[in-house]
Order: sequence, then structure tokens, then C-alpha cells
Amino acid sequence: MTQVASNSALPSLDGLRASFRGELIGTDHPAYEQTRRSLLFNGMHDRRPALIARCSYAGDVQAALSYARAQNLLVAVRGGGHSTPGYSSCDDGVVIDTSPIKTVDVDTAQREGRFGAGLTWAELDAATQADGLAVTGGRVSHTGIAGFTLGSGSGWLERKYGMTAASLLAAQVVTADGQLVNASADENPDLLWGLRGGAGNFGVVTEFRFRLHPVGPLVFAGLILHPRESASAFIRFYREFMRDAPDDVGGAVGLMTAPPAEFIPEAARGQQVCGVLVFYTGDLQQGPTAFGPVLEWGKPLMSQVGPMPYTAVQSLLDGSFPWGIKDYGKVDYVRDLSDQAVDTMVQLAWQARSPFSVVLLCPLGGAVSRMDRGSMALNIPNTDWMYFCEATSWDDQQQAADIAWAKNFLATMRPWSVDQAPPNFLEPDEGTRRIRASFGEKKFQRLTALKDRYDPTNVFSRNVNIRPSGARART
Repeated sequence: MTQVASNSALPSLDGLRASFRGELIGTDHPAYEQTRRSLLFNGMHDRRPALIARCSYAGDVQAALSYARAQNLLVAVRGGGHSTPGYSSCDDGVVIDTSPIKTVDVDTAQREGRFGAGLTWAELDAATQADGLAVTGGRVSHTGIAGFTLGSGSGWLERKYGMTAASLLAAQVVTADGQLVNASADENPDLLWGLRGGAGNFGVVTEFRFRLHPVGPLVFAGLILHPRESASAFIRFYREFMRDAPDDVGGAVGLMTAPPAEFIPEAARGQQVCGVLVFYTGDLQQGPTAFGPVLEWGKPLMSQVGPMPYTAVQSLLDGSFPWGIKDYGKVDYVRDLSDQAVDTMVQLAWQARSPFSVVLLCPLGGAVSRMDRGSMALNIPNTDWMYFCEATSWDDQQQAADIAWAKNFLATMRPWSVDQAPPNFLEPDEGTRRIRASFGEKKFQRLTALKDRYDPTNVFSRNVNIRPSGARART
């Protein structure tokens, strides 16, 4: 393991303070406890870094990285949001926190934008929706744009515009040796390839440049709830409905417990239900026609669908993933959504104990199937469905039971699955084998070569780690 200096043995920080514009927060800082807890979305993780370097621009990142390397301290990188596996902090090391970097520069004419690494999707969407533009963003609005993009970018817009990595045009990156470089089609294109889904292995991104797409500000969207006993029949219907659906038709099916929210009918609150998120990016007037069969199916407990702000769609799941809750997930692509697979998925879903735990079944196809897979490290199989099994709770015992439930879900669904997930959705306990499987052997070897070039000593190890091949690699 990397040798880390103890708090009492830390050398003077005077040199770093002299060149640092942002805020340095050590263990004796009055804001240390609050700040260190804010680094981690997931209540399953608790870390005590020796130093939190809240960077205000790329130069601060360079300075903090130089200090950490000189003192042989473990480095964790934090963007604007989640890192559900807890990679955005560490014990006894240095957290390079880019969350203060919230720059925004939108070029409406070119449909492009430059965005600081500290933005959340709520902040980016607020900026781009002023011009009716967007890029595929997180399904929870307080997710950060940085880790989300670097680890894939699966969101509601993916059937229309592909995953976020496909819209990444360029990035500004501080590499392990402290250089500030640009990655684009013209400069360091190999690095851009690695940033498109390579899980943050090659440096600290301080700025992203995205291709933006026309979306909203209003879209046809909403939520429908069906009784639990209708779940298998509805998913079979939805499978056929999505088979030939146009790219503008998106959304998901959720097997979940209805929350005690005011907009939920009182009789449904706290009950297991089959939820349907409706999302249409085409002409508002065509939404009811495009989703006509879904709107007319069965006898729903609730149906609230109509024109709504795209930003509201982006926050529909926020209440199910509040900051600080314990969160553990298993994710896979489904190669065969047969009737047996549907029935098994539904049966397993109802075994969750926590009212926050959920299974989401998301349709792919559309633009996802047409993404240029050779242009990115992200490895997307040719399948039409992906599931997210989220074990989420405030209670330790309940969470332990639902972690076992999620692991069993993954194992039991294996006959119909690909055994692959985007990097963002790989838990630390899944090991190297599933990392290699998820990238595919050819891309994994190319990523290893990139790691050897840009980070030969594995400075950036707090991620879905691609270990360098050289003898100098940290373990």
C-alpha cells in the first residue's frame, strides 16, 4: 500500500499556502468536520483526509497535486457530486476538491459549452436550458458532471443523444506529473479517448467542453404508478412498445415503494408499485400520441403526465437518493428480456426490505446503439436494456440485508445479462475481473497503455482503477 504520513508528521504547508488561491482545510480547521462529510454523498463511507484542497482553478490543482506527490500522500479527486463507491475522499491523504470550479461558457450558435469540473447537473442544466440546450446528464440532479462523464454518463437523454461520453468534445486536464494539457481531437486525442469513459484514471479534469443538443425547456414527461400485481404484465407490454419506438421516446420502469409524497395518492403511499417514467424529447404536441399506448394501459393508481420543464424531469428521482443515505448498487446490461427474465426480475425486486431500494429498468437502443464505440473507452454492448438494482437505506441492518439482496439480484439475473456495467456503476467489491469484462479486453489493454503513459505510478488510484503495468506502480 502507499505509505501515508500521519497527521502529526505532516510537513509544513507554508509552501503550498503561498501559491494556493483556494481554501486549504486541515484537521485543525474549524470547518474540517463539515467539509470532510460533504465530500461523500454515500453514507456508507466515512473518511478523514489529512488535507482538503478546495481548488479554485487549474493552478490550485497543480499545486495541491505537487504537494501530495512530494509528501508521498494518497490522492483522492472530488468533482461536484456523488462518487457512490466513496472514491472522492480518503484517509490521511490529500483530497483535491474541484467543486468550487463552477465556470460556465455556453456558445449558443455553435451548440457547445465549457463547464467547470465542480458543477452539478442541476447547475449545468440551469445554464444550458436558458437557451433550450442540454447534454445527457445524471438522473439525480445533485450528481456532479465530472465523475459522471468520466465514468460513462447514462441518463434520460441517452436514447436521443447517446451517453454523456459521446458528447465530450474536449477537456482541460492536470496530469500526474503536474502538466496542464488539453485533450481534444486535435491535441492528445488518445487522452480524450481515455477520458470518454475511462473512469478518471489519467488526471484531474478541470474543464469539460460538451456538444450541446436542443432540448426543452418544456418536454412531455411525468410519472405513472401501477399496482404491484401489474408489474410483470406491464413490463412485457413496455418491452414490445419500446421495440420500435423512435429516439424521442425514453424513460424507465421502476419497481419500488411509493414515497409518502404529497403528489402520490394516499392509498399508494408506502406500497410496492410499478412506476413508469415517461420522457419525450420531440414536439410537445406529439407527446400524447407517441406515448398513447402507455397512457392507456391498465388501471393506474396515479398518472401525472404532461408538459413540464426538463429541469424538473432531471430532479424527479432526487427524493429517492437524498444526500447522506447509504447506497449500494448492482448494474448490468440485459441481453435477453424474455418473459422468464421479466418474471424473475419482478419477483426479486419485491424482496427488498428498504422503502428506498429500487430496481430501474431502462431502455437503450436509439442513439446509444449508434454511438461510435471506437471513439471512446466506454464499452457499450449491443443490447436494448440496462437495469439498476439500488440497495438504499438510512438503517444499517436494513442496508446490510439489501446489499445481500442486490448481490443476489445480480447473480440470479446472470442467465439473461451481459455481466458488464459502465465504470460508474461498478462497486469496489466487484474486483478486477468485472472491470476488465466491462471495458472488454481490447479496450482494457489500450487503457493500461494510456495509464503507463500518463500515470505510471498510479497517483490516481481512487477510482475504478486501471493499474499501470510498470514495476513502479503503486498497489
